[in-house]
Amino acid sequence: MDIDLDFTFTDESGAVTTGRAQAAGTEVTVSLDGLAPLAGGGMPSVEAIKPLADFLARKGLSVTVAGPDGNVVSLGAVDSPATQRLVTRSPHIKLGKLGSLLPLVRQGKRRPRGGMALLPPVTPMPLFPTVQRKVVRRITTTHYARGGGRPRLIFVQDADSWTGQVPREVALTDDVTTIGSSPESGLVLEGLEELHAEIRHDDQDEYVLVPHGPVSGSVARSGASVLRTGARIQMGQWCLAFFREEFADHGRPFGGRSGGEFAYERPQLDPRTGTLERDSNEGVT
Repeated sequence: MDIDLDFTFTDESGAVTTGRAQAAGTEVTVSLDGLAPLAGGGMPSVEAIKPLADFLARKGLSVTVAGPDGNVVSLGAVDSPATQRLVTRSPHIKLGKLGSLLPLVRQGKRRPRGGMALLPPVTPMPLFPTVQRKVVRRITTTHYARGGGRPRLIFVQDADSWTGQVPREVALTDDVTTIGSSPESGLVLEGLEELHAEIRHDDQDEYVLVPHGPVSGSVARSGASVLRTGARIQMGQWCLAFFREEFADHGRPFGGRSGGEFAYERPQLDPRTGTLERDSNEGVT
């Protein structure tokens, strides 16, 4: 999924809560500016949300609800601590930090009892020591559904030729996109050879440029080139740039480097080949 949505919620009392839903791949986050919809009587029981949490887990999805003080609860494909499973009796429900849950705990004390509450009782001390514990992180991946991430070509313009209009874009939706001056080409560009180049969507979910005429830019001048986000393709008078959203671009682990170039990245599993990918700067343009 690729979501970026602002919303407003009005409850029965007229209280207004704003929030934002965001997703990149399989993880969805719903951020609320206040917990009135939950503290006001909307907090469901564990038994009520178990079917939803199990369904999300089977689909490989996770949904996290966050308030002003942090995450409240996560459902689906999550790593739920063993201590929380004793309370929720589900491996697919993960409760947030105590600070974010306190407003709901206080509200829950004022509500009549009726089934198992979602929130556990407040504990003054951790159940187990947390100092210098060994954290085992599961291997994740940014590889998305085949053809995901809106792969496209964007016509590049410099400061002298730019008119202020949005540059032209061409979506790469076919398995083979031909580029040339022939009217039968998928992308017709004057001044080029009839078949100047092809962009092939291969079995590994990569977009590969295969030149038939002169090409330059950040791609190989001869032979096939795997396209990565930002790659520039110069053909005659035309300059194009390839773009694909980071969560679906296979060029780097986790869709980029949060610490900058040469930053350490955790290994991830490539579901296309079943092999473990390692941090590498090779092939970066």
